Amino acid sequence: MTLQNLHTHTCWGDGGSTAEEMALGAISSGCTSLGFSEHSPLPWGTDGWAMAEADTAAYRAEILRLKKRYAGRLEIFLGLEQDMDSPLTQGPWDYRIGSVHSLWGGGVYLSVDRSPEDTALAIREHFAGDPYAYAAAYFQRVAAGAETVCCPIAGHFDLIAKFNEGGRFFDENHPRYLSSAQAALDALISRDVIFEINTGAMARGYRTAPYPAPALLRFIRERGGRVCITSDCHSAATILHAFPQAAQLARGCGFRETWVLTRQGFQAQALL
Repeated sequence: MTLQNLHTHTCWGDGGSTAEEMALGAISSGCTSLGFSEHSPLPWGTDGWAMAEADTAAYRAEILRLKKRYAGRLEIFLGLEQDMDSPLTQGPWDYRIGSVHSLWGGGVYLSVDRSPEDTALAIREHFAGDPYAYAAAYFQRVAAGAETVCCPIAGHFDLIAKFNEGGRFFDENHPRYLSSAQAALDALISRDVIFEINTGAMARGYRTAPYPAPALLRFIRERGGRVCITSDCHSAATILHAFPQAAQLARGCGFRETWVLTRQGFQAQALL
């Protein structure tokens, strides 16, 4: 069985550990495989969370060095989290995760995952206090990303729910919310992407359950979509954070397999 995490950030971006510390953490956690997926460079300031364009070559070289160094102990893949707002970062990459981290409101860049205060401010000042208009704008960007980014993995599909524990900003089962989300899901499913069940917000104390939400996972399953489990880890201590809970969520939503990356490409694996 392959025990793998493909969503991994390091100090090349907003992670707190070096790439080698991540590799060693993966080995000590029992991983057989690890994929690095640093944030792609963005053409404007990002408070340091995205990789600098000037660091891309060094990032690539370091991951390739680690791939050789730990061969036989840990299968390492060189990946990238490709942001919709980032110019396409030239590869080759073993894989890419396509993600949306922002909205544009009145020409202003609005992060959807910086803080609860930023979320509240964006809804109030740029969406007239309507959280479902905010959600619709986000999911429209996610759907557009299916056309422009074209990555094999869809990252944290409902990232706008990062700070929504207990329905703080919106009801994730509200018809307006679900209709917007389902339209974006259909756009991604038509591209045959793999949706990650992401535990990153749990590791950072914002959520008590992985995302996507159960209603969205059931919709993905009904449409024949695929999933993988990732931790979106930012430190060596959280590489497999809450993987059993994510697997339980997947099984509860009807999935019987998860997808892992191998040298031969993505392959299905029984969900234990």
